[in-house]
Amino acid sequence: MADEGFQQKLAATANRLGVRPDRLPRHIAIIMDGNGRWAQKRGLPRPLGHAEGAKTAEKIARHCVNLGIEVLTLYSFSLDNWKRPASEVNALMGLYQQYLANMRPALIEQNVKVVHLGRKEQLPEPVRQELERTLQATSSNNGMTLALALNYGGRAEIVDAVRSIVTKALNGQLTADQIDQACISQHLYTAGLPDPDLLIRTANELRISDFLLWQISYSEFYVTATLWPDFDEAALEQALIAYASRERRFGGLSPKSDP
Repeated sequence: MADEGFQQKLAATANRLGVRPDRLPRHIAIIMDGNGRWAQKRGLPRPLGHAEGAKTAEKIARHCVNLGIEVLTLYSFSLDNWKRPASEVNALMGLYQQYLANMRPALIEQNVKVVHLGRKEQLPEPVRQELERTLQATSSNNGMTLALALNYGGRAEIVDAVRSIVTKALNGQLTADQIDQACISQHLYTAGLPDPDLLIRTANELRISDFLLWQISYSEFYVTATLWPDFDEAALEQALIAYASRERRFGGLSPKSDP
């Protein structure tokens, strides 16, 4: 359940946007696409697009705190992104190291708790160190949770969960009857977090890209042609208004439907 602080902020947001508070999402997940294209359109190197995208991520995270969003998950770097040119990957890793260090004071001040989704051990040591420092420094915060999907893959997440479950079963900690949907959810990187209500993808791409495959089974999708560096607070609020207009049935029928 959302605490009073979240509820108050969400109620104020709903009033300003002209929607009901219960029609706003608790958890927003974003596939931040279009950084490279943003740079190329301006005749700039792709890494400069990623740097601009990092500024947007900071801006959107701050706005989500103010809106009363409980969880924001950002798809930052996938396992498949290692296939990109080494120069681009190295620039991205340097950017992560810099932003994890620079944003830490603001995250603490804003009472944001950072969690990591993905395979941490494969990250370069300097990035891993800054990530660990940020996780530790914000671990006791109880405001918005910022989940960073960094070196993440949805299929890999499920594989890691299965491995953990099998290990426990072989050790006698779990029986076959205890392995259900709740058990699997508890062994995912996102254990303890609600599933995303709203999945936003920028740059007009119509695919999942191996993101939160288990968790988005009933998420509402919102796709915009806006490239990620151009995605701003107003664009986010448009997505919230669109989400609020939808009726989520989770496989059931609308109360207005005929029996």
